[in-house]
Amino acid sequence: MSRYGATVLDPVGPVLSAEEKAFFRDSDPFAFILFARHIEHGEQLRRLCGDLREAVGREALITIDQEGGRVQRLVPPMATQFLPPLEEVVQAGEHATSAMLLRYRIIAHELRSYGIDSNCAPCADVAGPETHPFLQNRCYGMEEQTVTNVSRAVVNGLLAGGVVPVLKHMPGHGRAISDSHFETPRVRASLPELQQDFAPFRALNDVPMGMTAHVQMDALDDQPATLSAAAMEYIRNDIGFDGLIMTDDCSMQALPGSRADVAERAIAAGVDAVLYCNGALADKVKVAEAAGQMSEAAQARAEMAIAARITPENVDIAELKAKHNALLNRA
Repeated sequence: MSRYGATVLDPVGPVLSAEEKAFFRDSDPFAFILFARHIEHGEQLRRLCGDLREAVGREALITIDQEGGRVQRLVPPMATQFLPPLEEVVQAGEHATSAMLLRYRIIAHELRSYGIDSNCAPCADVAGPETHPFLQNRCYGMEEQTVTNVSRAVVNGLLAGGVVPVLKHMPGHGRAISDSHFETPRVRASLPELQQDFAPFRALNDVPMGMTAHVQMDALDDQPATLSAAAMEYIRNDIGFDGLIMTDDCSMQALPGSRADVAERAIAAGVDAVLYCNGALADKVKVAEAAGQMSEAAQARAEMAIAARITPENVDIAELKAKHNALLNRA
């Protein structure tokens, strides 16, 4: 069997063109990602997921950012509207892990109903008072043990619902005070200080997939983690993460250079797959060519991630929603 393309790509819009189908067939990306612009209604979304898988000739993973709150691609009436994660954790108090497990089991059910079987969560970044607003209320807390416990609950809820989680943003984004969509955040903390940022990722190093942070940590390297062999080595050997590592979106301005150059540098640094979103088809072609096929090790990790996608047990979603609401109201 040939290896997958070392990419995770998005379609241009809600309907695949013949040109896109041919490109996906030839480049065979490991997985796909969807955004709000790809979603019109349930039937259309199911058709799009089916067409993406038909293009590559296999049941490829399809992921999405469905955190709840501000970052939620599926919205009512197609999906439940949730509080931002940090607000829910605070509101639930001592019931936070139970509430978040239920929340993400509900999210998993809703995603699977449309053909989506991966979610870019948990967000295991430890927040702080100066964490940039683009990220802060997407986190689960400002204390490493709380973040670890809630992140594990998120993982368990997603996996139980047949959705493969993506642990982000490794090795930690919480100290960033700038937005990596527009510039490269730089973290000057020492390696001992950074251990509290690394702790949740170390505790969850068994998650099938992870996503890098476009953050420069001076204690590790003078490059953003996504492009840093030293950071990737630290994630693998010290944090102990052995799942598939995909980049955060390589269209973000935190990473200088052409997108093809960024893709090539990320693969050389040690990531398994390049996430590239929002680009024109011609740019996707260049990124796919630069990323190439997965290495033997990356292919093995990809297959293990796919194997984590189970058929979930039937559950009463209305009952889960009632329990979830009760936990929030009880706190």
